[in-house]
Amino acid sequence: MDPNPDASSRSRLPSIRTHVKLVVIPVTVTDLLERPVSGLHKQDFQVFEDGVEQKISAFSSEESPVSVGLVFDASNSMRKKIDQSRAAMLEFLRMSFPGDEFFLLTFNTRPAPVGRFTTDIEEIQNALALTQSRGWTALFDAIYIGMAQMKQATHDRKVLLVVSDGGDNNSRYSESEIKNAIREADVRVFSISILDRSPCLERISEESGGRAYRVRKLDELPYIAQTLSEEIHSHYVLGYSPSQGQNDGKYHRVTVKLVLPPGSPRVRVAWRHGYYGLLR
Repeated sequence: MDPNPDASSRSRLPSIRTHVKLVVIPVTVTDLLERPVSGLHKQDFQVFEDGVEQKISAFSSEESPVSVGLVFDASNSMRKKIDQSRAAMLEFLRMSFPGDEFFLLTFNTRPAPVGRFTTDIEEIQNALALTQSRGWTALFDAIYIGMAQMKQATHDRKVLLVVSDGGDNNSRYSESEIKNAIREADVRVFSISILDRSPCLERISEESGGRAYRVRKLDELPYIAQTLSEEIHSHYVLGYSPSQGQNDGKYHRVTVKLVLPPGSPRVRVAWRHGYYGLLR
């Protein structure tokens, strides 16, 4: 593993939870084939807050249920891709864990939430089957509405999965407003960009501690969906008490590094980049 992996470039992990005296950071580690890396220990990690190294006081490795919001692009530009994209979402659902819950939000000219959280995969499948492509692309509005709906989640681990083929051309919200909202949210954003690269989805996913995938061929979609499911269900959890205090209402930037022997295989590390301290 690479002793100094560039963890910020393609992140992917659950969100930070802050308590009065403890910051809890889920961290995901994968190899270059996107497979989760297991067997790491507390001494393999370093955590820095605002550039100052913190003492890791809590550590665990776990697989647990996840609350997932599926944000599905149904705009006119998806017309020739929607069947394959729908199949990828069905594969993702098929790989779900017991206890996972989902909601579906489709979007074109405006977002359209389809029901509340449910553990009934068939309900989501039926709604996807009825989705038709039309209209413009209100991507940022859909992400904003999706994050708001995540407040109804029952699990600590919350993921927004965005499937789209491009950028935004019909939202009231801007990318910068979405990124600011993500900094305050307890949600990771994962995205799948179909055929074309989506720089805005890459930036939003990275800021949240998620990951942005780009699919160059439509037949890659099922494999990407399967890989993504494995990622979001497997992670390490690091906890520390900030040496500088956190109850100031300010944004604190967090960095996670791996400390591994020279010659170890290269890996990617992902975590949420920071949190707002609670006011006293």
